[in-house]
Amino acid sequence: MSSTGTEGSTRAILYALGANGGIAIAKYAAAAYSGSGAMFAEAIHSTADCANQLLLLLGMKRAKAGESVEHPMGTERVAYFYSMVVALLLFFVGGAYSAYEGVHRLLHPVPMSNAGVALAVLALSMVLEAISLRGALQEIAKLSPGLSFLQWFRQTRESELMVVAGEDIAALAGLTLAFAAVLAAWLTGNPLFDALGSLCVGVMLMGVAAAVLVEVKAMIVGESAAPELRADIEQFVASQPEVDEVFRIITLAWGTQLMIAVKARMAHTDTALQMVDAINAVEARMQLRWPQARYVFFEPDIK
Repeated sequence: MSSTGTEGSTRAILYALGANGGIAIAKYAAAAYSGSGAMFAEAIHSTADCANQLLLLLGMKRAKAGESVEHPMGTERVAYFYSMVVALLLFFVGGAYSAYEGVHRLLHPVPMSNAGVALAVLALSMVLEAISLRGALQEIAKLSPGLSFLQWFRQTRESELMVVAGEDIAALAGLTLAFAAVLAAWLTGNPLFDALGSLCVGVMLMGVAAAVLVEVKAMIVGESAAPELRADIEQFVASQPEVDEVFRIITLAWGTQLMIAVKARMAHTDTALQMVDAINAVEARMQLRWPQARYVFFEPDIK
């Protein structure tokens, strides 16, 4: 991911943090006033989201620590660790606790009061979350034009933006479920709907968190560049006049940076110094075309 991608992720995180901070306060007040279990589950979820976004910002800051003897390629990949922690928090704090609250309310129903307040807060929260999600989707569209959200989600190496988008989608879906549950409980007078709403929110959050965890795990293990970028790099290197044949190209996402290793047969040169100059020229063009390709390793070979 380029510096533009980093800025886009930061903007998306700040949008979400601002929205969720205000939403959490409103939800806690509405839950205390109305006695809604689904509303309380949503308040817990928004609080967890705020903590998650702060962790993502911390991870992005620590990823910029730079190179050292202990970390010769920098600490960019620490962002993946923080994204994994956020996904786990979303699973346990957001999902598991909401599901627990739903089961508790099923076993010990509590009549609702002042449901109108809860519905108003939920409606306002849905609007704010929709604005936050729209901001995240706009940043995604800038980085990956022409890709659907699901295609981007499977191919992206921007863990922070992926987590924020996943959280926003989970939040908006959870708010919709909670609104429907509170409305049904209010209209029927049956608190069972409120409990079921909390339970459904928890299950949905755990599902989103699991999907995010699968993708982040792949990044931590080590993923190549996105397929389109990888194909573009291979075509570019093969087209250089200094290169006769490309044997193999390895790409590795390294946080916001990219590592590229090339094994190729170089065009004939009279001296070793000329070959070094040819390799340096190809590397310079690659880094000019892809500024995020900070680490380029070139191995000349004959087979």
